Amino acid sequence: MTHFSTRAVHAGAAPDPVTGSRAQPIHQTSSFVFKDADHAAKLFALQEFGDIYTRIGNPTVSALENRIADLEGGTAALGVASGHAAQMLAFHILCEPGTKIIAAKHLYGGSINQLGHAFKKFGWEVEFVDMQDIDALNAAMDPTVRAVFSESLANPSGVVMDMEAIAAVAHKHGVPYIVDNTMATPYLCRPFEHGADIIVESLTKFIGGHGNSIGGVLVDGGKFDWKAHPEKFPTMATPQEYYNGLTFAEGFGALPLGPDGAEVDIAFAIAARAFSLRDLGPALSPFNAFMIMTGCETLPLRMDKHCSNALEVAKWLEGHDAVSWVRYAGLESDPHYKLAQKYLPNGSGAVFTFGVKGGFETGKALVSNVNLLSHLANIGDTRSLIIHPASTTHSQLSDAQKTAAGAAPDTVRVSIGIEDARDIIADLDQALGQS
Repeated sequence: MTHFSTRAVHAGAAPDPVTGSRAQPIHQTSSFVFKDADHAAKLFALQEFGDIYTRIGNPTVSALENRIADLEGGTAALGVASGHAAQMLAFHILCEPGTKIIAAKHLYGGSINQLGHAFKKFGWEVEFVDMQDIDALNAAMDPTVRAVFSESLANPSGVVMDMEAIAAVAHKHGVPYIVDNTMATPYLCRPFEHGADIIVESLTKFIGGHGNSIGGVLVDGGKFDWKAHPEKFPTMATPQEYYNGLTFAEGFGALPLGPDGAEVDIAFAIAARAFSLRDLGPALSPFNAFMIMTGCETLPLRMDKHCSNALEVAKWLEGHDAVSWVRYAGLESDPHYKLAQKYLPNGSGAVFTFGVKGGFETGKALVSNVNLLSHLANIGDTRSLIIHPASTTHSQLSDAQKTAAGAAPDTVRVSIGIEDARDIIADLDQALGQS
């Protein structure tokens, strides 16, 4: 299977060998019976792969993990309860108290809160940098840094990150580059092909695509050399007493799991599962994994429609008297258009922002006046969605932080669905007329 649309339907799944079920069964169980005492001992010692307890792994979740790893081009994946959970587990493996994460200023507001506030409880420092300025990124790097983090396509600002340039800085300083690929999905963007080492994603959004299930995923690129930096990454590159002295980077760094027995590195994904997920516990439910996997089958079809609708709506908004600006990388007038052509060859996504004349109060009025569009805090639904970030998702930030994140007072964010574009435009038109 070489083509994306085929893999989106088939990767990671096969007819159930026991029942013949063609759809992926939901293994709604908390735990799994061992074959014998030796089998149990090997599973707990990580000497054999298999399911023990659904908090750590489950066949339905595994099928989804295998599909996303395939679509992203990674070596292994870990499905978890949410996109935030995926980020927490990734940084839990990499960071120790007193170490630092360099994060992009252009991020989803919830990620800014998680990084800037919640992670402080772990003793992890975070410095937010405008990664459009590679010199500023270079200047922020110091010996305490353990990861560089950005989105591929920023939410809500629409900034397209120059991932190759960012990855080069991270690697020069011996740290991995983590990319949140939620807004683009692997259909529009392939961060591993541009230097990313780890991908995190909210499966709640476009992968699931129907606004009915919460989930997240961490994908291991299998290319970062953890053993070259044992002092920076002790969880990965030094013996772990809780697994009888196992070193993840050695035990899972070269397994014959690839095509024709080729060696692949799944060490990071295993560490995230066997240590961080095991002990922190944000497990993905089998039912949500089933729902997300079903949604994933139509990802290419939906993304094509999302992108074509978004471009049509963005072009219309550019000419509206009540709109002062539109930020969508699919527009030739957008400053990120050229980067989008490089990193997002199949389309510039479904989410973009625009500014309303009248500012904060006009933005709030607009989202109250729509009928077809739903006013809620989500993206990636089949339905068109709208929100005023400055009064909701980014309201906890200072005015300077809001503007830096692309959520200024006049900003409205839309996630364009797969309805008829003419109906989306008509609803925005009547709402703008009232605002």
